[in-house]
Amino acid sequence: ARAEVPSLGLATVYRNLKSLVDDGTLATVELPGATGHYELAGKGHHHYFRCRSCDRVFDVEGCAAQLEELTPRGFQLEAHEIVLYGRCDACCTPS
Repeated sequence: ARAEVPSLGLATVYRNLKSLVDDGTLATVELPGATGHYELAGKGHHHYFRCRSCDRVFDVEGCAAQLEELTPRGFQLEAHEIVLYGRCDACCTPS
């Protein structure tokens, strides 16, 4: 954004992100070991792939089947988050 508006302050960016989260336009995504990540709200259930080389995050459609079977006996599964880690196609392609 600074390339487009050199005088843009970090406080302005965070204030606008908070406003977009508060009005439901953006959703905050918590990824282990990552700083804040935001995406458009209302995308529905999905998971993530995080590239360990370039640190980009990609949406993964679909869901692992039969997670109930991994839940310990007597426990009740209420929700889950899955983050895959590796290298994206751009980082795997030789230069």
